[in-house]
Amino acid sequence: MNYLEKGLEMRKWVLSGILASEETYLSHLEALLLPMKPLKAAATTSQPVLTSQQIETIFFKVPELYEIHKEFYDGLFPRVQQWSHQQRVGDLFQKLASQLGVYRAFVDNYEVAMETAEKCCQANAQFAEISEVMSWYLFLMFLRLFFFTALLYKPVDRVTRSTLVLHDLLKHTPVSHPDHPLLQDALRISQNFLSSINEEITPRRQSMTVKKGEHRQLLKDSFMVELVEGARKLRHVFLFTDLFLCAKLKKQIGGKSQQYDCKWYIPLTDLSFQMVDESEAVPNIPLVPDEELDAMKIKISQIKNDIQREKRANKGSKVIERLKKKLSEQESLLLLMSPNMAFRVHNRNGKSYTFLISSDYERAEWRENIREQQKKCDFSLTSVELQMLTNSCVKLQTVHNIPLTINKEDDESPGLYGFLNVIVHSATGFKQSSNLYCTLEVDSFGYFVNKAKTRVYRDTTEPNWNEEFEIELEGSQTLRILCYEKCYNKTKLTKEDGESTDRIMGKGQIQLDPQALQDKDWQRTVISMNGVEVKLSVKFTSREFSLKRMPSRKQTGVFGVKIAIVTKRERSKVPYIVRQCVEEIERRGMEEVGIYRVSGVATDIQALKAAFDVNNKDVSVMMSEMDVNAIAGTLKLYFRELPEPLFTDELYPNFAEGIALSDPVAKESCMLNLLLSLPEPNLVTFLFLLDHLKRVAERESVNKMSLHNLATVFGPTLLRPSEKDSKIPANPTQPITMTDSWSLEVMSQVQVLLYFLQLETIPTPDSKRQSILFSTEV
Repeated sequence: MNYLEKGLEMRKWVLSGILASEETYLSHLEALLLPMKPLKAAATTSQPVLTSQQIETIFFKVPELYEIHKEFYDGLFPRVQQWSHQQRVGDLFQKLASQLGVYRAFVDNYEVAMETAEKCCQANAQFAEISEVMSWYLFLMFLRLFFFTALLYKPVDRVTRSTLVLHDLLKHTPVSHPDHPLLQDALRISQNFLSSINEEITPRRQSMTVKKGEHRQLLKDSFMVELVEGARKLRHVFLFTDLFLCAKLKKQIGGKSQQYDCKWYIPLTDLSFQMVDESEAVPNIPLVPDEELDAMKIKISQIKNDIQREKRANKGSKVIERLKKKLSEQESLLLLMSPNMAFRVHNRNGKSYTFLISSDYERAEWRENIREQQKKCDFSLTSVELQMLTNSCVKLQTVHNIPLTINKEDDESPGLYGFLNVIVHSATGFKQSSNLYCTLEVDSFGYFVNKAKTRVYRDTTEPNWNEEFEIELEGSQTLRILCYEKCYNKTKLTKEDGESTDRIMGKGQIQLDPQALQDKDWQRTVISMNGVEVKLSVKFTSREFSLKRMPSRKQTGVFGVKIAIVTKRERSKVPYIVRQCVEEIERRGMEEVGIYRVSGVATDIQALKAAFDVNNKDVSVMMSEMDVNAIAGTLKLYFRELPEPLFTDELYPNFAEGIALSDPVAKESCMLNLLLSLPEPNLVTFLFLLDHLKRVAERESVNKMSLHNLATVFGPTLLRPSEKDSKIPANPTQPITMTDSWSLEVMSQVQVLLYFLQLETIPTPDSKRQSILFSTEV
């Protein structure tokens, strides 16, 4: 099937989707129209529930909307059933777009309809003792809620969805097809309508009447993990203009619509952020081993790959839906298990609640939003209103899915994979001199991870860091930057949530646009944050290039020659650069949080590399004055730029096959024999590094670097496929997917190194061990 035929076939699948959603929308309108007839009949009696005028106002234009979409559905259904590549549907969409004036009339009447429903509820409340009238009162209460949750924005959402479908249809409709001009016209009309109405709809959509003259508005919502009696619980948290509500999404049974169960709420007037005294322990956070988190990532990668394969094979939607359900389950599990940063809220009645989030950026954002709203909020909430509010959360929510970058319908942009070089140039806009530094975060599998930190620039209002960092991206879509004031006198500040006492001065973020970053040149940008401006430059190297070894151009220096040549020249079994870096790190970097994971300053790394290349005798002095993360970065760069990886091109495929063996005895025999097959300089260098990494992991409680973390950092550095063995295409015609980059190569490399790190002893010839211990020549 050629590209044109594939596009025409996609038209059918897009239209099948709109048919299914039209059925659902029509059923919603039918349900709303159902009580109209008995209400109209009652209006002619001596005791009407609603007058004819009230019925007309409340149900204004709903019958017309139903007729418009019924006609559209009845016209589209047979054409899809009798599908051919020449089939036309553009006239149906053009006619639908031409009737958007009905939607305009509906929205313009909304305020009057709401007021009328409100008055009807109040007027009928006096008949609450009478069972028949009470049932009508409850119906009207439901109607009031239904108007807000369904009637107001479901029709506008319908236009939005139709507009998106028009985009998809146009994308897969050849310019020569008769439908193309009709679809273009329908799209133009729809876009004009949406742009004119969005400003009016947005505030209404997020509002809920509290009492006359006031509105409860949704400000922010998000999935969050609550710590309940030591167990992690997935919650959906809603911040309204007057309260903070924590809800649990109920399980859907028998095709019923989603519902929320309110777990607790705190009026903003009663909410504070719990202060943690120095002597008070932060609640024990149950940590999940990194190995388990990576196993979840692998499953997510594999399921997503299966979904794409099924789509390419045009398999049935049932298979894809089952896979999407599995994907959602794994994403939920990863979201539940990954965050470890405490965010605590306190109710003045004495009850405190603890959430776990992954980013200081998010924690600061929640605090800012709550504190800002506390300055101007008042509170009143009855039990009935609480139930209505909880029910309305399903419609109010702005975050509909587990917030992972990979959980998107027809996701064609799964994020960036590779390396992002970031230069933090300078910042302006600070009002008084401070000790300032920045941290960088990127999202990985849906949650944010701290990746780099600048040095502290002391006593200034205009810091000039000019520091470069190399950050690994795994499906990343956003780069965040946080600017802190360093506090050296820890006794002057009270800690919240057991966090660092350093104060956030500003925060901002940029979207990592794959199209803009395809150009391999530096892209300059400015991030504004609370009056502060930070200047950055970014450059991206994609995974398909970063997976290939990039040896140094300087073939005579330490970084440009093989291990065996280096060690022969130095009359030592372990290269001088490796010994020097390891010794310096063990002297003062073993308790550095994130050692080997946190990026060093790129300019420092390059300076140190140049010093080693020319065998500079002052290199020891340079290292003693340099940030320890730059020394760790130099060691990683040395192994990455070797012309041949430490585990050699020849043996790499064997290591990859050996680690996949299921029998533990056979695996151990295979892996040890392969290890001892390495050239002697490679072997003793690896054993020297292995011992060092194990000593680093012994300080895991302080430096947060487990054996698995270290294997994740060094695995892809020590084991790389040669170009002929790599599963990555030499000249890829399309972006490398997550499964290609993560599962096919990287995880195998991580597992090989982790296997050796976890072995208590590695039986090697004594002579090779002793050469490590007693060789001191430079």
